[in-house]
Amino acid sequence: MIEETAVTLATVVSLSRGLPRAVWILQAGLVFNALGNGAAAPFTVIYLHEVRGISLGAAGLAAATSSLAALCAGLAAGAIADRTGPRATLLGGLAVAAVAFACYPLIRTAWDALALAAVAGAGGGAWLTGQASLLAAITPPDRRAAAFAQQRVAANVGLGLGGFAAGSVVNTAHPGTFTLLYVGNALTFAVYGAFLLFVPSARRSRRPGETGGYRAVLRDHAFVRLALLNLAFVAGAISLLNSLAPAYAKSEAGVTERTIGLLFLLNTVFIVVFQIPIARLQEGRRRMRALASMAALFAMSWLLVLFAGVGTGARAAAVVLAVAFVVFGAAECVYDAVVGPLVADLAPEGRTGRYLAVSGFSWQLGFIAGPGLGGFVLGARPSLLWLLAATVCLAAGGQARALERRIPAQHRTTPQARR
Repeated sequence: MIEETAVTLATVVSLSRGLPRAVWILQAGLVFNALGNGAAAPFTVIYLHEVRGISLGAAGLAAATSSLAALCAGLAAGAIADRTGPRATLLGGLAVAAVAFACYPLIRTAWDALALAAVAGAGGGAWLTGQASLLAAITPPDRRAAAFAQQRVAANVGLGLGGFAAGSVVNTAHPGTFTLLYVGNALTFAVYGAFLLFVPSARRSRRPGETGGYRAVLRDHAFVRLALLNLAFVAGAISLLNSLAPAYAKSEAGVTERTIGLLFLLNTVFIVVFQIPIARLQEGRRRMRALASMAALFAMSWLLVLFAGVGTGARAAAVVLAVAFVVFGAAECVYDAVVGPLVADLAPEGRTGRYLAVSGFSWQLGFIAGPGLGGFVLGARPSLLWLLAATVCLAAGGQARALERRIPAQHRTTPQARR
């Protein structure tokens, strides 16, 4: 296992050659930060409910509050990043999030949980926007596809290892283990901030006459349509994998919790191994065509999930779900190789932060709308959810092809990296 992991990491490093040194430092810091986030996020509702005695409804409301705060803070951070620079915005968001999570062991009431969730969400929305803006600013346009792909690999490595480590440590019978969890998460934000001291600020000067703020962004109709497509892809696909697919797999397909965990591990390993090679394959190819292919892969994975729950038997269902999660992973790899770099390329000088913030807003909104609406469908007619989700994905893929003629010609294809 150790040798296989070493070979995988060596492959990722080889395929990422040519990226600026600052990008490598930024991504290394992200790995440490993702370790903390991956450890804390899966156990927060469990902590609030089983350790602090807060009702599930209030714990869920705290999670929703965090998402809402992230929505608002992300938009504000986009404007701040364009004015003061993305690194300062990222550092500010990290500091706010670190303070919030360091205070999580002090939670005793639902009001405490709501207040700290709002602060943590605001910090999260700010640092995520700052991170994307800084990555775009320090990466040459012809290397952005590889850089955003590498970012996905770094995040997945950290999240996967963090979740695994936390599952081996925390215990509701020992509240002190959760104190360790949240203090450790706060420290990983501080470690990420330390890495940023070695990354250039990359402040981008504003061109004379560039005014209008978000009104100017919304006048870019091609970008607005791309953001709406992003909302559809997130709500109809990405948000459902972690939220509703596990519930369907257990209740309808009859697979065990252990099998569900292995399915997510399979998805993560696939992304870590194939994200950067797929990004390299995308170079010189049409972006909207890639998004249409991605939509077809998402739809195929949902049809496989549907099939797994129609009486195939637990063992056969596990095999079908494994294929579905691999197909889904391939679609996710295409998504990260296309969407982030395209948004950064479409942004004019001085508005990169705002463009990435609006893209992030559509992402966050998709994570609210997808599980929120899908949950009602899943409760009423489980199989119907995956048919509807597949339909949404295919319709969005068709719209992606139609959008191509509105994208500026120089941005329709992923740039070829200069070797």
